Amino acid sequence: MNPLLAKLQPYPFARLRELFSGVTPDPAYQPISLGIGEPKHATPAFIQDALRDSLATLSVYPATAGELPLREAFTGWVQRRYDLALDPATQVLPVNGSREALFSLAQTVVDASAQPAPIVVSPNPFYQIYEGAALLAGAEPCYAPSVPERNFAVDWGSVPTEVWARTQLVYVCSPGNPTGAVMPLNEWEKLFALSDRHGFVIASDECYSEIYFRDDPPLGGLEAASKLGRGDFRRLVTLTSLSKRSNVPGLRSGFVAGDAAVLKQFLLYRTYHGSAMSGAVAAASIAAWGDELHVVDNRAQYRAKFAAVMPLLEPVLDVHLPDASFYLWAGVPEAWDGDDTAFARDLYAQYNVTVLPGSYLARDAQGANPGRGRVRMALVASTKECVEAARRIVQFIQQGR
Repeated sequence: MNPLLAKLQPYPFARLRELFSGVTPDPAYQPISLGIGEPKHATPAFIQDALRDSLATLSVYPATAGELPLREAFTGWVQRRYDLALDPATQVLPVNGSREALFSLAQTVVDASAQPAPIVVSPNPFYQIYEGAALLAGAEPCYAPSVPERNFAVDWGSVPTEVWARTQLVYVCSPGNPTGAVMPLNEWEKLFALSDRHGFVIASDECYSEIYFRDDPPLGGLEAASKLGRGDFRRLVTLTSLSKRSNVPGLRSGFVAGDAAVLKQFLLYRTYHGSAMSGAVAAASIAAWGDELHVVDNRAQYRAKFAAVMPLLEPVLDVHLPDASFYLWAGVPEAWDGDDTAFARDLYAQYNVTVLPGSYLARDAQGANPGRGRVRMALVASTKECVEAARRIVQFIQQGR
């Protein structure tokens, strides 16, 4: 077996199941899960129709690069969303959800033969695929903290110069999971300068870009590059998907866009990897990327949900409306002495509400775990369920430990 597999850490939800093992929640309360970030809003009927009407394409092998109408659906959306013109032939590729692309991009980019060992930098806390992708590519992960003092912006300046010198890939998550923070233009400028100096590729994970609460949509990586005069998007690849935007997590559909030279090599890898998108999924994807009305409605549902929940939680928790995404990144009350695992376990036992300990989403680095003392709440259930969960959390905190 590949010895690098032994370096992988248990996934957060496996750790959560272990934490709850042997705990029987109070049966007086129906279970409500705020633990997993899986969209629960209804999948639009027109996307389902497009999928069903294209099932005949299952008799044909799909092209790894995707057919031109699919790639034009990607570039058309980018044009409307960011006012950027991309070449559908060279600057976009279909992927089977951003998760598999985040992993396989590292396998394409990282040169494991480099000495000393190459480094992949990611935010901390982070989406655990970044770490697993780095390890299985033969790289060493390095973590840049996101802390409250910076409104949870990643402190790229905390990464030593000697680490940057060995870095081959940097993962950005904006809007962030779990913090919901959006990376501003001046931070992009710093990261691009570091990329120019040290030659690393930037992978910008933007799967939460269409769930936001203010008038202006979040800044994207390609948009930031264009504003800074980097129209060739050198050493930049952005990744996005339909899962959150269109409530189709089971469709496994997204795309990557950016530096044509990187995508050319990524296509070569994917051709051997067998990562082609089926024709039926492609047809549903074309329909989804071409429509914004359902996205506006989806965003309105999340806005209403957060508007109902925030007034309940803010008086009892260190929690604020995020820039974007559907997560709340809440500080654990003093009664729990910063023990996020105890808070999550006790809440589950007493009120049958599931939240995810923040320490499960981060690593000890630079003398601290930036997720410790916080919990992530995914407001993906119905508004009624989220409000009920919030009320239970308030009762739980008010009664004390």
